[in-house]
Amino acid sequence: MKYAIEPHPWEETIEVLDAAGFERAPLDEASFLIYTGNGTDFPDPLPENIGFVQIPSAGVDHVLDAMKTTTVPWSNAAGVYDNTVAESTIALLLAQLHAHRRVNGTFDSYADMEAHTSYLYDDKTVAIIGAGGIGKRLISMLSGFGPRIIAVNRSGNPVEGAEETYPISQVDKVWPKADYFVLIAPLTPETRHMVDAEAFQQMPEHAVVVNVGRGPLINTEDLVAALEAGEIAGAALDVTDPEPLPEDHPLWQDKRVVITPHIANTQRSVREKIGAHTIKVAKAFAAGEELPTLVDPKAGY
Repeated sequence: MKYAIEPHPWEETIEVLDAAGFERAPLDEASFLIYTGNGTDFPDPLPENIGFVQIPSAGVDHVLDAMKTTTVPWSNAAGVYDNTVAESTIALLLAQLHAHRRVNGTFDSYADMEAHTSYLYDDKTVAIIGAGGIGKRLISMLSGFGPRIIAVNRSGNPVEGAEETYPISQVDKVWPKADYFVLIAPLTPETRHMVDAEAFQQMPEHAVVVNVGRGPLINTEDLVAALEAGEIAGAALDVTDPEPLPEDHPLWQDKRVVITPHIANTQRSVREKIGAHTIKVAKAFAAGEELPTLVDPKAGY
């Protein structure tokens, strides 16, 4: 089967596909497209020979407009990066709870760190907002630390390892009930700025918010205000709004905030893993089966 990879030809991905017997071809000769762009450079019109479009990310908010230009099915990378993102989430959470941001280059930082250190094992509750594949893997990884888990998902159906599960429509009930909040939800009209001034006011003062989903899940201005007012204890952000966060933004200087540059899953990991995933999707397509990671453009994931 022939494939195109545009606009950026990732050698790691090409190597995996070619080794499996697929053949790279120009867009007008390929059976499917691996789209590696940012949504603004999608080929329009898409040639009629393209049977489906594969994107290398789990989130699709950046390509929703491109999806409207064609009727072919789209496949995302849901489930591909569960391990990497879940592990990075734990690293962010622990760095914040252990006050690593307060290290000043000497052992003189001991007192400041001690005063602001807390422990995950110590009768704490973690709320996972967006308990899909990554969230479920995170629950498994967190089990060794022993916190109580609250899960929030689209349906409200029980999630293994969680003591309580709420539908996303009832997320407001969760803010007062947990100590730490991990945001992994997709960005949709329903979830945009879901963590706002009202949400922060309902959280306990020792609360920490971790965002590894999408930056606009949090209203950044409200986050700054909540930190200044002492409504929450801190945040750990791998994604921000805007992104990248301006160099003069106050969150960079706040010792209660840990920020990483959208690296919960590295580009190297993406390029290495998306090839094998695309092979599975292409085989399902060739067999006339539904794509295993078919995207619903209306739902936004």
